[in-house]
Amino acid sequence: MKISDFLTPAHVLLDIRASDKTRLLHQLSTQAAVEAGLDAGDVSAQIAKREELGSTGVGNGVALPHARLKELKSPFALLARLHHGIDFVAIDDRLVDIVFLLLLPDAPKEAQLNTLACAARALRGPVLERVRGANDREAIFRAVTGGSPD
Repeated sequence: MKISDFLTPAHVLLDIRASDKTRLLHQLSTQAAVEAGLDAGDVSAQIAKREELGSTGVGNGVALPHARLKELKSPFALLARLHHGIDFVAIDDRLVDIVFLLLLPDAPKEAQLNTLACAARALRGPVLERVRGANDREAIFRAVTGGSPD
């Protein structure tokens, strides 16, 4: 599986502003629902429900909020670079400035874990600096999909 299987350049968002985690997740969930043709209230509720189980802030300023949805046929993602980091109760207590929101089909757990692992692998090391320093969505998309840097 590759990031480009569930993320397009059009779904890379730059300089998103949100005052807190709850508002950010609602904003991103609503946009993802609209883009994926799903009910915004349901997507937002499922993302919030997952976050209640424990923060999806995985460290290094990255969060991977996600939810399983029965009506979804294939994974869908939004990648957001925030204007300012926000408290996400991340495992390393760092503010989060990169959010990779994933909507997953209600498929076997192995398939879901593969998608999450793919996203997590894409946002490590030098890639994060390229994402943070990129000037446009295409450059961010190339950074996370392994394309050549600018």
